[in-house]
Amino acid sequence: SLILEWNSLGVWEEGFSFFCQGLAANSFLQRLDLRNNQINHQGAGELAIALKQNASLQELDLRWNNIGLLGGRALLNCLHSNKTLKKLELAGNNVPSDILKAVEQALDHNQDRQTILSEIHSRTRVLSKEVLSLKNEKAKQFLDLMDTIDKQREEIARSSRMSTARVRQLQEALDEQHSIMNSLKAKLQMTEAALALSEQKVHNLGELLSAMKQEQTSVAERHLKELQQQKQEGADREGKLFRELSAVSEKNLLLRNQVDELEKKCKVQQDQLFQVKQDLTNTTAELKLRAVQAEERIEVEKRKFKQSLEDVECLRLKEVDRMTQHIEASERSLQERIQRLEAMRIALEEELSKVRAAALTERGQAEEELIKVRNQARLEEQQRLEHLQEKLRLMTESRDEAQNCYFRQKQVVSEVQAKANQLSLHADGLRRQIEELQQELNIKEQEKVTEVNKVKVELQEQIGHLQAERTAQEGLREKIAALERQLKALSSNHREALLDKEGEISVLLERLRMKEAEISRIREEEAQRASFLQNAIMAYVQGSPLGPHSPRK
Repeated sequence: SLILEWNSLGVWEEGFSFFCQGLAANSFLQRLDLRNNQINHQGAGELAIALKQNASLQELDLRWNNIGLLGGRALLNCLHSNKTLKKLELAGNNVPSDILKAVEQALDHNQDRQTILSEIHSRTRVLSKEVLSLKNEKAKQFLDLMDTIDKQREEIARSSRMSTARVRQLQEALDEQHSIMNSLKAKLQMTEAALALSEQKVHNLGELLSAMKQEQTSVAERHLKELQQQKQEGADREGKLFRELSAVSEKNLLLRNQVDELEKKCKVQQDQLFQVKQDLTNTTAELKLRAVQAEERIEVEKRKFKQSLEDVECLRLKEVDRMTQHIEASERSLQERIQRLEAMRIALEEELSKVRAAALTERGQAEEELIKVRNQARLEEQQRLEHLQEKLRLMTESRDEAQNCYFRQKQVVSEVQAKANQLSLHADGLRRQIEELQQELNIKEQEKVTEVNKVKVELQEQIGHLQAERTAQEGLREKIAALERQLKALSSNHREALLDKEGEISVLLERLRMKEAEISRIREEEAQRASFLQNAIMAYVQGSPLGPHSPRK
């Protein structure tokens, strides 16, 4: 600020010209007061030349001087090039009202222009700050994406390792099951050999019985004559024989009861085996259903993941066009990494499906082999029971025939009793053999039950491992879904922010265009008015009596 009022600077024209040259060279002065300094139209012209070069002065006070019409015109012309002057006081200078209005309009335009420029500068600063913040945020998000991708890679590698280890465990378990099945087959072969030996023994016993029957028939033919002689002795011994027969019949009833109990036990064991089969079939069906459901869920999640990846890639491609070449290269590398990860995931899923299919096929084969072995064992047991029943029936028939022979052979009771004792001893041996066979069957059934329980336990353990794997896969899927949601939220936020900024920039550009159009229009109007004023003044000066005289220096 410089105040020079009441100093008559306009009287000394050379000094005032030097003052104007200094004002033109100055770039810090903002307010200048030159009231009552006797400045004429020539001094106003020099001030106008200085103001054309000055770019810092904002307020100029020229009240109560002798500027006149020519000085006002010169100052008006300088305002077209000077765009920093906001306030110009020209009262008391004999300046026409048209020029004063034109000066006021020019000053208003300058004020508007400066306010617009200040707003533009402030907004550009704000926008630059926001752009820098967005760049920093995008760089951070890019780094976060890289970190998340590296973490996903590590998790996928861990899951692949875990899956390979679990596949190895399943293969080992399957090998153990194969070894168990081989041992079961060997045991079944041993049991079949033992049963064949028992059948041979029974066959030998049947041959012995047939030989005994032949001997009895021969003895009966020999002693028919002796029976007539020993009728009296037979009458006495009939009572004893009846008693013995009653005892034998009771023993036969006991044997039959024991056979019935054995049949009931066999039926109960068969029911238990049938229940075990049903349980196995139910468990296998549940496992198959769960496997199918898991595969369907995996396929649905794959589709969702692929769709989300496609959406994310489209959004990234749109953003990449607006970003710099460095971000494009980084996003291309990211896309390549994502494709590699997808290929790794697809390969892992294919391997898992293959392993599951192989496990299911091996389980089905093992179950079919178990069912075949059990059916064979049941058929063999039924055949053996039928043979035993036929043998018992033959024994009962032979006993009935023996009783008839006893009634007929009353005279040869002593010899028949001896033979009956021998037969009873043979029957005891047969009973013992039957009991031993029953014990062996019980032992084999217990071994089968234990082996079935072991298989169930192993299946439950495998089911537990599979469930743990499913839980781990579900956790990974949830993490992937959360990351995808974060990516979508970040992309949407970036889009909205960029759209808002673009809208603001477009609005500002439109405003600038409108203001520049107004300024150009006003300049044209002022130029037209100035030309009209010049023409009018020149006509007035030429028509006045003072026109040909030169102005006073």
